[in-house]
Formats: sequence, structure tokens, C-alpha cells
Amino acid sequence: MNARLEIEDIAGAAERAAQRISGTVVHTPLKHYPALSRRTGANIQLKLENEQHTGSFKFRGAVNRLLTLDERTRRAGVVVASSGNHGAAVARAMRDLDTDGVIFVPEKVSSRKLATIRDLGGDVRLFGDNGLDTELQAREYAVTHGMFYLSPYNDPEVIAGQGTIGVEILEDMPDIDVAVIAVGGGGLLAGVASVLKTARPGIRIVAVQPEASPVMTMSVRAGEIVETDETPTLSDGTAGGIEADAITFEPVRELVDAFVLVPEFDIAVALRNLEAEEQLLVEGAAAMTLAAIEIDRASCQGKNVLALICGGNIAPETVDMARAMAGDVD
Repeated sequence: MNARLEIEDIAGAAERAAQRISGTVVHTPLKHYPALSRRTGANIQLKLENEQHTGSFKFRGAVNRLLTLDERTRRAGVVVASSGNHGAAVARAMRDLDTDGVIFVPEKVSSRKLATIRDLGGDVRLFGDNGLDTELQAREYAVTHGMFYLSPYNDPEVIAGQGTIGVEILEDMPDIDVAVIAVGGGGLLAGVASVLKTARPGIRIVAVQPEASPVMTMSVRAGEIVETDETPTLSDGTAGGIEADAITFEPVRELVDAFVLVPEFDIAVALRNLEAEEQLLVEGAAAMTLAAIEIDRASCQGKNVLALICGGNIAPETVDMARAMAGDVD
């Protein structure tokens, strides 16, 4: 699994994936964000993957991977590890393609995401305190039961599926200067940034993580995948460790121009502002990109900036926590 992925190969695979899943996924819209544009002196456009099937970008990678499996492998069933969105996406894709499987989620998974997976017919197993624990258990289960492990990010065809977002961005925003993308395991970032950098080498790619769970950022700075201390975060979709042989690591190192670590308070304020100013309620990982633009506004001023709103599946208790944290701060 640790074979090197070339940027051009990822971009090409994403183009093929876009053809394969066309009509199955939603071509999500862009939305101008006037208030944030005024505050930062930039043209801020939101890529609304919260309007994708199952409420997040994950459906793209899930359906692309299932469609590229041979019939025998698909019949044997798949195993998934997820903090929620990947599990829901695979549950929907399995239902649509008449495939069976098992979905492992951390014990502290968002209540809304857990309910979504179950509503889609997913066979859910709770295990582990963080994403890495859950992944390791899911992989062991897949080996023991002769099933295919469908990684949330450590798979070329999953990365290609997420990269179809980049294909759409170039169609709808060809003059893009900056792309701001949340990163956890790196599948979304590797896929989208490969497409964007291949077409527009001068584009600035900004990767965003919470200060509370900065594993990819710290790993890139160290030059190798490392373990870091973590605390709970509003950006639950990007929380957790990275597999030691993650194929996303090298593309992320090559593609990212800047990493921004966001404090929890800033994520909460961004959530509150987006809800108040645009009537959009999204998950912490999505709002985190907007907080990063505020933090990195000097690099965004005068630019056409794309903030990838990766999902909208936020639990009511997380909304309450964010509102209490943000308070009435302007």
C-alpha cells in the first residue's frame, strides 16, 4: 500500500472517475460568501459538498471504489472504518449497488452520523476511541472474514473519487487562486489538490486542521507520519491518527503550500458566523476552512478563494457546544 502516487496519475484517475460516477453524484454548487469576502478583502466562494448525497464529499470516493471492484470482490462484501461520513457514504453506495458490508465507527461517533448510517441500512459496529483504533480493528475483521477493506483515504480509487470535486471546481471557477481544504487522512486533499495543481500549477493550496488534532500537519513537518497528542475537537471529521503506510502522505507533502492550525474557539465562531450570515449549518471540519481564511487573510486578500465545505452532518449537541463556546463575540 505504500507505493508512491504521482500527482499527474491522481489527476488522471480523477478525470476518469468523474466520467464513471457522473449522474450518480451531485455536481455541487458554488456559493459566494459576501460577509467573509468583505472581512478578508477576497472573493470567497464555498463549494457546497454538504449538498452531496449523505451530506458530505465521502459519497464520491465510496461509489467510485465500489464501481471499480470486480463482481466477486463486491459479492464477498466490504468492511469500512469511519468517523461517520465515510460510513454513511458507503452504506448509501452499498444500498444502491446491492452490496453487503460492515461499518466500524469510534465509540464517540457523532450521534447524527451514527443515525444516518443506520437509517441507510448499515451494519454498524462501535469500536475504539479514535479513528486509527477503529481502522485497525476494521482491517483485522476484513482479513478474518475474507472481505474487502474500503479505506476512507488510503486507496487510490477513493482518492480519485474525491478528486472529482477538483474537476467540478475547474469547470465552475476556472480563475481560482487559492483552495482551502480540511485534512484528516488526506484523501480529500490529495485528490482535489492534484487536479487543481495539475491544471493550475500556481494555485495556492492551504491545508487546515484543528489545533486539537494536528496529525497530518505535524507529520509533514517531521518528514514522516508521527503520533501526536489529541483532545476533543469540533472538527470530528478530521480527528484521529494516520495509517503508517498512508499513500496520501507524499502527495500532501508535495501539494500543500501552507498548513493552518485552527483553535476550537475560532471553529466555533466560524460555525456561528456562517449560520447567521448565510443560513448554513455545517460540520466543524467545514467551518474550519472559513476560520483558516480569517487567520490567513493576508495571503487571501485580492484573490479568488475556494473554501471546500466538506460536509453538513453536525450533531445537535455539537451545535450547542459551538454556540456556547462562540458566545456573542463579534
